[in-house]
Amino acid sequence: MAARLRAGDYQDWRARVEAIGGCAKPIRLVGGSTLVHALTGKVVDEYGGTAWVPCGNRRSTVCPTCSDRYAADAFHLIRAGLSGGSKGVPESVTDRPRAFVTLTPPSFGAVHNRAFSAAGRQRRCPCGERHHEHDPRIGTPLDPAGYDYVGAVLWQAHTGVLWHRFITRLRRELAKQAGIPIRGFGRVARLSYGKVAEYQRRGLVHFHAVVRLDGPEGATDPPPAWATPELLAECVRLAAATVVVKTVRPDGEPLRLGWGGQVDIRPITREYELEDDDGRISEQRLAGYIAKYATKGTGKTEAADRPIRSQLDIDHLRLSDHHRRMIQTAWDLGELDQYEPLNLRRWAHMLGFRGHFLTKSRAYSTTFKTLRGDRQAHRLAERLTALGIPTDELADITVINDWEFTGTGYADDAERELAAAIADRTRQARLTRHRREQDQP
Repeated sequence: MAARLRAGDYQDWRARVEAIGGCAKPIRLVGGSTLVHALTGKVVDEYGGTAWVPCGNRRSTVCPTCSDRYAADAFHLIRAGLSGGSKGVPESVTDRPRAFVTLTPPSFGAVHNRAFSAAGRQRRCPCGERHHEHDPRIGTPLDPAGYDYVGAVLWQAHTGVLWHRFITRLRRELAKQAGIPIRGFGRVARLSYGKVAEYQRRGLVHFHAVVRLDGPEGATDPPPAWATPELLAECVRLAAATVVVKTVRPDGEPLRLGWGGQVDIRPITREYELEDDDGRISEQRLAGYIAKYATKGTGKTEAADRPIRSQLDIDHLRLSDHHRRMIQTAWDLGELDQYEPLNLRRWAHMLGFRGHFLTKSRAYSTTFKTLRGDRQAHRLAERLTALGIPTDELADITVINDWEFTGTGYADDAERELAAAIADRTRQARLTRHRREQDQP
C-alpha cells in the first residue's frame, strides 16, 4: 500500500477512484467519447483513453458505494410517489387514499423466535429460552427434520405470481365494494403501488408496499369520491386473505401457496413522526425505510452474494445450516423437469426468490431509468459548462461513445484497500454535510 501511495501516477489514480465514489469493483473501459453539435455537425469536444465506470451492484456487501447510490435513487422514487412535488408527480397525491401494507409468508414449521408481550416483556421461545437479539438460532427451525423446506422454497419461487394475483384481486375487491363492473374499474380509478422485498431471519421474504388509489390517468388524476383510506384497507385485507397460487410437490401432491396470517395495514400521514398513537406512519420516514430494505444486503446469514455454479459452491458457503438447507433444496428441485420453468438453480443463492427487490406500478412515480438519465444529463451539462457552452444547448448535443471492455476491479489488494478508504471518507463527508443541512433553520 505504501508503494502505491508513493507511485508517480497515484494522484491520477486517486482522482479516477474519487470520480466513481470509490466503487469496490469498477468496470474498466478503453476507447473514446465525442460531443457533436447535432445541427451544425461540429465536433465540440473529444476524449480518448481509458475510463472507469461504477459496477452498479445494489448489494452493500458487494459495493457500498453503488449500494448507496441505488438507495438514494430508491428513496427519491418512493418519496416522489408519496409526497409528490417532484419527478413529475403533483403534491396532490398526498390527498389520495394511501396505505403502507406488509404481507408476510406463511409458516412452514415452528422456528426459534423472540416475541414480546403487550407490556413489552420478552416471552420465552417454544424451545424454553429467551433469545438475545443476535442469537443465530432465531429464525431456524425447532425441528429441522420436520421443517417443510420444499414448501418454503416453492413459496419463495412463486411470490412474484402471488403478488400479481394479489393486485388483480385487490382491483376486483375495490370494484366490488364500489359497485362497478371489474372491466370498468380502469375507466374510473387506477391502483398504484411501490413495493420492496425484505428477507426475514428464517430466510423467507415479506413485502412492504405503498398502495395508492388514483384516478384513471394516474398520479395527476384525482380518484373517484367512493375511494377512501378505509375502503382501501378493507379491500387489501380481503385480497390478502383469499389469493392463492396452486402448484405441486415433487411427488405430485397438490400445494396451495398464499400469504401468511400477519397482514399489517397502516394509513400514511404527512407528519414527520415515525408513528402516532393509532399506528399511522409518515411519508419521510416511510420512504427512507423502504429505500433501506431495497438495498439491504442479503448477507451471509440469509443467502449468498453470487449465483451458485456447482455443488462445491454450496459445500463451501459460510452459512447457517438452515440457509444452506434452503439453498440445497432449491438446487435439488432445479434438477426436476416439472420445475424447469422456475429455473431454481439460477436463483438458489437467493433461497429460491426470483423477483426484484424493488418494483412499482407504471403510474406510481418516476423510474430508475429516468433518474439515471437525469444524472447523465447533469454530468453532460457540467462538461458543457467547462467548455463554455450554454446549457440551454444541451438538447442539440449528441454524445458518441466508442468504448471497449478491458476488465473489472483493481490491480491488487493495496488498491482495493485504498479505494475502500476513499469510499468511506466520501460517505462520511456526505453524511456530515447532510446532518449540517438538516440542522440549519
